[in-house]
Amino acid sequence: MSPTDIATDFVVLLDEDGSEIGVAPKSSVHGSDTALHLAFSCHVYNERGETLVTRRALGKKTWPGVWTNSFCGHPRPAEPVIDAVRRHAQHELGLTLRDIRLVLPLFRYSAVDANGMVEHEVCPVYTAVVDDEPHLNPDEVVEGRWVEPADLAVSLRATPWAFSPWLVLQAEQMHVFDEALPGRPPGAS
Repeated sequence: MSPTDIATDFVVLLDEDGSEIGVAPKSSVHGSDTALHLAFSCHVYNERGETLVTRRALGKKTWPGVWTNSFCGHPRPAEPVIDAVRRHAQHELGLTLRDIRLVLPLFRYSAVDANGMVEHEVCPVYTAVVDDEPHLNPDEVVEGRWVEPADLAVSLRATPWAFSPWLVLQAEQMHVFDEALPGRPPGAS
């Protein structure tokens, strides 16, 4: 089953403490009253220390056409999050990840897009390094660009509305604004 098979794909529902309480079809989760559920975000870097930002496909249910981090997704029931990260990297970007690191294990947010769609997620954040160029899946990503973290920080400060709200929040918590060091993913020790 591919990550885009939303008719049969399921997500993990969570209670307010972040404990699993059930599952629901992915197609039913995002709406005007979105239940808290498990997701993840990943920020991909190349050997030059640049980060890959992507523009979400126009057919996406939430935040269509908006610039965001490299990729996001939902683990399936009983799927380890790290396996979901690898699966989505391959499906959305055609990338094999290395040096995967969990940098924000407790990241959580809720946001409403211009169409009234709500994101309400416990969303651990990862960084990873790749050796290859992405091959974008047009069902997931319209565009991708390698950028210097410091340049991304400038853009996020100047036009936060042009980016996904989770990217803006994650960048702040990953200290992109104050520690964008060349050749090193933010949050790396």
